[in-house]
Amino acid sequence: MRRAPHENVATVLVDPAVLPDLELALMELDLRVWPVSTAPIALDGPRQAFQIRRRLIEAHRGAWDCAAAWTPVWISFGERWYVGSEPLPWTAHRTLWQVLEERADHVRYRKRLGGVRPLAVPTEDRRVS
Repeated sequence: MRRAPHENVATVLVDPAVLPDLELALMELDLRVWPVSTAPIALDGPRQAFQIRRRLIEAHRGAWDCAAAWTPVWISFGERWYVGSEPLPWTAHRTLWQVLEERADHVRYRKRLGGVRPLAVPTEDRRVS
């Protein structure tokens, strides 16, 4: 049986005050930030975001209580990080964890990746009418 297509992502709780700056820093590294509540693959994004936040906070038994109102995001890897059908290289992991460690006061995450359905990056239609 084949596994359904998926995309590697880190699930991260981000302080909303730093979310725009984190997103810009990650964009420069071809890492994409997808707020769960508005992600194109989320059928009920706000509910899914609530559930993810709650599950992560409860799993850490008080250690992450400061993140109770933070934004759950998925961080995915852009084309730059992939070489054909090869697995995601460790340099991609290391780059992501390093950026997140630099913002440790404003993010909470587990140092592992999960899989979600592929997140399509919107493209512009440049045809002239």
